[in-house]
Amino acid sequence: MGDQHLNQLDNAFPATKITVRGNRIKILGPNKEVDTIATIISEMISVGRRNGQVTSRDMGTLLALADNAVRPASKSSSAPKPFIHDTGDVILHTHTGEAVGAKTPGQRAIVKASEQNDILFAIGPAGTGKTYTSVALAVRALKERKVKKIILARPAVEAGENLGFLPGDLKEKIDPYLRPLYDALEEMIEFDKLEFQLAKNVIEIAPLAYMRGRTLNNAFVILDEAQNATNTQMKMFLTRIGFNSRAIITGDITQTDLPKKQESGLISIQRILQDIEGISFVYLDQADVVRHKLVRDIIDAYEKFENKKR
Repeated sequence: MGDQHLNQLDNAFPATKITVRGNRIKILGPNKEVDTIATIISEMISVGRRNGQVTSRDMGTLLALADNAVRPASKSSSAPKPFIHDTGDVILHTHTGEAVGAKTPGQRAIVKASEQNDILFAIGPAGTGKTYTSVALAVRALKERKVKKIILARPAVEAGENLGFLPGDLKEKIDPYLRPLYDALEEMIEFDKLEFQLAKNVIEIAPLAYMRGRTLNNAFVILDEAQNATNTQMKMFLTRIGFNSRAIITGDITQTDLPKKQESGLISIQRILQDIEGISFVYLDQADVVRHKLVRDIIDAYEKFENKKR
């Protein structure tokens, strides 16, 4: 166990003292914290055995999961999820050798549902890993040659008003809207290889509007930030999917940027497609958040605020 990991534990549990002597670890503090730290250390050992190392990201995830498990859930959420016994099955390894896996119950549900359905809707708040897990599944499918290309799309909501005022050519104007997708890919694929695949359109990242009129065969297709797609755009996207293709549509229905009078296609699609075989809906919640622990509190606070307004 590295000193940096002990420091992370110390910072996360200031009321507890952790002492390491040889192969023995002594934990003194409140019973609840001691039990949680013991569980985290057990998870660290499991991760280290499986992946060969424990990274800072692994530690961050374990601490976030522990935080979700020991704190009470909000009234609006379901019963608190237990602290899972491991960090999930590995989806793939990045070009630096780091394992990317489904780390929460919601992320695991995405992996399972994607394997069993050709179209999957992953709906949940920010920080739950919807996009990252989906991109990992797409990259794995490409590496295993189950598909010939990856297509990542996003609605560029503000583009209709502001695009002409931005500097640069069309690509330079649009790229900021697509940056989160590039970020996920850059973590998983070596830079030179990613540049080559982008140049050859093996991996394509484009605004949603660019999907019109196309048929997407032998592809893993992801529509990100789908809460900003209109009903017409959602129908257009879903009817592009061709033979031997899979699609994951991700979004947060609480953060739509569409005009107030325009319903999000991601909201209405739940009513339209709920009974069709081969299409699955996975819902993530605050317990799946793996960003900074305050993100969960922020989501809870906004949810309470919106409920009061209603």
